[in-house]
Amino acid sequence: MTIAPEPARPTGPSKAFIVGNLAACSFLWGCSYLFVKLMAGEVSPWAIAAGRGLLGAATLGLFVAARGQSPLPRRHELRHWLVLGTANGWLPNVLVAYALIQLASGPAAMIQAAGPLVTALFAHLLFAEERLGRRRFVGIVIGMAGVAILIGPRLAEGGGTALSLLAMVGATLSYACANLYVRAVPPRSGDPIRLALGQQMVSGSGALLLTLAFSGWGALSALLPHWQAALALGVLATALPVTFFMRLIRAAGPTRAAMTGYLVPAVAAVMGVLVLGETLELRQIIGGCIILAGVFLVSTAPAGGRAR
Repeated sequence: MTIAPEPARPTGPSKAFIVGNLAACSFLWGCSYLFVKLMAGEVSPWAIAAGRGLLGAATLGLFVAARGQSPLPRRHELRHWLVLGTANGWLPNVLVAYALIQLASGPAAMIQAAGPLVTALFAHLLFAEERLGRRRFVGIVIGMAGVAILIGPRLAEGGGTALSLLAMVGATLSYACANLYVRAVPPRSGDPIRLALGQQMVSGSGALLLTLAFSGWGALSALLPHWQAALALGVLATALPVTFFMRLIRAAGPTRAAMTGYLVPAVAAVMGVLVLGETLELRQIIGGCIILAGVFLVSTAPAGGRAR
């Protein structure tokens, strides 16, 4: 009797998995700029970050409890939760909320679009399977060219100050470091749902302490008139995308996962035009199309630099 050979198993995530998670993360995170902008100027950055983190943590905590798990950290998870809650949580959340007091949502997101370049370059140095093959390198260059067109000579439109620009640069670097750290988390500590939960627990708690220290309880009451935007920010634009992102980065690596940074500006710019009445210029549309081309090249290239 002849036994047919077993079909070869896929060695990595499917293109549908990568594209689907990229699209979901990018859309939801792009909308976060809109929700923050609706509160910016009336709610302190500390309070926005605290509300975002605590609502995200509550949502993920309920989900983890429904799976029969304790939402409290295990000993081997605590360090990873603390690092991610800072680098991918309260620190960039506060910086983005502060920047959006001065900057329009589109240009602010465009600055963050430089994050994938930082992530890809450091991943190239840290992980053998993240080496930049020709196709990935070309995709990154094309994507960054699109970012340059988007930013252009009017990067600070919307009344942005030097401190606001530096805040967005700081948020971009913080996100890039967090992306690389997630990639290095051991498998036994790398359940995407629990990583997302821990990140939001630390993020919300840290931002809450900062709020109380610098602004007092009164700053939190300022969230009440904006409860719809705060709820959407914490649940739709934080809890959901961070879970998708953890799955993506664990399965596909930080270089591909960081491609969300290319797509988020396009979503943020469109939402700014439709809801906030911000202006979308022709160069921004052209730059967005170029960015999408770069995302396609990088996200569909085989890992490990095999594409030549």
